[in-house]
Amino acid sequence: MIALYARVSSEQQSKRGTIDSQIAALKERISADGAQIVDDMCFIDAGVSGATLIRPQLERLRDCAAIGTIDQLYILSPDRLARKYAHQALLMEEFSGCGVQVVFLNHAIGTTPEESLLLQMQGMIAEYERAKIAERHRRGKLHGAKRGSVNVLSGAPYGYRYVRRQLDGTPARYVIELPQAATVRAIFEWVGRNA
Repeated sequence: MIALYARVSSEQQSKRGTIDSQIAALKERISADGAQIVDDMCFIDAGVSGATLIRPQLERLRDCAAIGTIDQLYILSPDRLARKYAHQALLMEEFSGCGVQVVFLNHAIGTTPEESLLLQMQGMIAEYERAKIAERHRRGKLHGAKRGSVNVLSGAPYGYRYVRRQLDGTPARYVIELPQAATVRAIFEWVGRNA
């Protein structure tokens, strides 16, 4: 049976539909190879980091491979499977042991040592790039916090609503959400004053 795996890291990418372009490319290649895929064999992790192996659809995929229901697995590229080379190597070995042939759309899996080395190097470069992105993100948030910018958090704290910077130049800010603020006050009274 044929399967496909697609993944994007962030909710933002998921909302922009970049996962849809991956799925379309995979289905097109499967069709070009003269095969068909059923919906149950589409394993899609939208908004899930490739830095971890704990992904709902990846776990389901691994379970299906382990019981022998998958013969061929289509993936756009090695970094869609995993961002860390060690995870890529582990998954490739696991799939191979289950008799699953993995097909990457943008990288043919070779049989020569040179082709294996290229795959390993691509995995390491993807891992390096992910680390650099995380560092730039952290540094940017820290710089914004030092400037007094309120948009450095990933979301508004409980009791507040985040309002984005406006087109007229009004800076980003937090607005108190009164129903949640009442809960925060009650917790403060209960813990802070009764302790």
